Formats: sequence, structure tokens, C-alpha cells
Amino acid sequence: MSIRIGIAGISGRMGIFLAQEAAAAATLVGGISRSGAGLAGTPHFPDITTLAQESDVVIDFTHASTVHAHALALAETETPWVLGTTGYGTEDEAAIRAAARTIPIIAAPNFCTGVNLLLLLAEKLGHALPASQYDAEIVEMHHRQKVDAPSGTALAIGQAVAAGRSVDLADVIVSGRDGHTGPRKDGEIGFATLRGGQIVGSHTLLFTAGDEQISLTHHAFDRRVFASGAVRAALWLHAQPAGLYGMRDFLRL
Repeated sequence: MSIRIGIAGISGRMGIFLAQEAAAAATLVGGISRSGAGLAGTPHFPDITTLAQESDVVIDFTHASTVHAHALALAETETPWVLGTTGYGTEDEAAIRAAARTIPIIAAPNFCTGVNLLLLLAEKLGHALPASQYDAEIVEMHHRQKVDAPSGTALAIGQAVAAGRSVDLADVIVSGRDGHTGPRKDGEIGFATLRGGQIVGSHTLLFTAGDEQISLTHHAFDRRVFASGAVRAALWLHAQPAGLYGMRDFLRL
């Protein structure tokens, strides 16, 4: 029997791609959207609970403001949750962890295979390259409509470097330098955010020492790469027990 997939945020730019990929790989149930408008020819549900009741898995690429409510609703309906929303806070993270005691959840800032391989390499390089000698900087650029900065993927790269260095990113992050900042401190992980045009997503991690520089770069040319990864993750998640998963679990990295 084909897995039934519901899409939260179905009328958005990513939602349209998700709906197309879901329809090709499984059964597309329909979706919800903030605008209240459905994708042409696809059922539109009044709220997340109603959508979840008709779905085997819900894929959610909406807004940080919806995360807490969606966590409660999906746990109540016992519906597996693929969460691609970024920019949410610590209270939302707690709600996600609480829901994961009841349902399987895969939460990731990026469902692209290439980005997740970059995250793995970022952690390994963070471990291998001494923070006192190699300055870590992350440069990201996205389309002009993106509302959060740094991007969730950029923060994930920073967290991977921090994990490799056995530090907490919150203790070493430097984002948006401006004015007379003084010299760079050892161990900082810096972020530079660029916005413009319709760039789908570009991320570069730089490790710079006095005598060499190592760079890792990923460019996304089409949003469909995120949608196809999320749908594949949904098909995998449906068979998993309750718990909080990441893309490393899905990709077996």
C-alpha cells in the first residue's frame, strides 16, 4: 500500500516541489498553507490536525512560528513528521523532543545529500585542524525573500565544526561583524550572510591558517533537490520507531 504524504505549506515555493515529488513517489493526500489556498487539483485541509489524520507522514516546510503547534498536533495524531523548517527557538526544540517520545521525527535544516556530506566533512576537519591555527568562517548566500539569517544550513555547518572541536557553537559564534571589532579571537566560528536575487542556496566553509586555506563549497541550483530528499526521508521515516532522527541516520553516515 502506498504511503500517504501530507504537505504543510503546500502552496509555497518549496511546498509545490514537495507536492510534485510526493505525488511521484507515494500518495499525495493534500496539504495546508497560511494563505488558505491549495495547490490546483490537490485537496486543501483546514488545519494541521485534519491533515495529519489523513496522512501516514507529514512533511513540514513552513515557518518557525508553527513548530510548537505542529509538534503538539502531530504527537496527538501519532503522525510521523519530516521537519525542514528552520529558525525556531529553544522552546520549539523542547516541543520537538517531547513529540519524538511519541512519534518518529526527522528534523534537518537541509535534506540535500551533498550538504549532509559537507556537514560530515566539516566535523572531521573541525576535529583535525587546531582552532588556534585554523580560523573557521562560513559564508552563505540565499534569495532575497529568505527571512532568517544565518541560514539553518549555515548554522548546521557551524555546529558541525564546533562538534569537531568539542565546543558549544553558542560560545564561539560571531555573526555579522560591524564597526571596530578588534582582532579575531582564536576559536571563533564566523558567519557572513549574503542575500540577493533568487539564489537557491550557496554555502562555503573556510579554514584559514597562516600558510594555507581549505574550503568546502556547496551550491544548490534547484529547490527540487531539497524536496526529493525530504520525500525520500519521509518514506524511510514511516518505518521507524518513535524518536528524533537526523539526515545522518537516514543516509547511514
